[in-house]
Amino acid sequence: MPKMIKKSEIADYIGYVCEPTEWFEVTQQQVNEFAECTLDRQFIHIDPEAAAKTPFGGTIAHGFLTLSMLSYFSESYALILEGFYMGVNKGFDKVRFVAPVRVGSRIRCHATMLDIVEKRPGQFDFKVEISIEIEGGDKPALVAEWLSVQMAN
Repeated sequence: MPKMIKKSEIADYIGYVCEPTEWFEVTQQQVNEFAECTLDRQFIHIDPEAAAKTPFGGTIAHGFLTLSMLSYFSESYALILEGFYMGVNKGFDKVRFVAPVRVGSRIRCHATMLDIVEKRPGQFDFKVEISIEIEGGDKPALVAEWLSVQMAN
């Protein structure tokens, strides 16, 4: 659940570690639909039989699919400024795909607020350190520094 914060409290949230999100199971259907949407139909994503013969032992999610799940995950950990009326994705300072996400795995997001800066009146830049955990895994699926903007009255 997003946490509402006052503009006067921004400094208190730099370094804030958000609660981990709920677990999300990555399904073959989701991977197949992503493959069709992006036209990335590499066999390691969509052919369970052929993928079983690889070191992955089965199909894996696209790294970009895992990355795209950040929008979904952010709905539960986000900090929302009082007077919020719009948010915009600015991109990433860093993205690394560390470990593959096997189909059927469950993932969740960990987020830490690295910085919140008012760039212009009512425009706040957020920098968030992200890690996607794979249930039972010893390495994250990905790590990133995500940039976004919140507009608030």
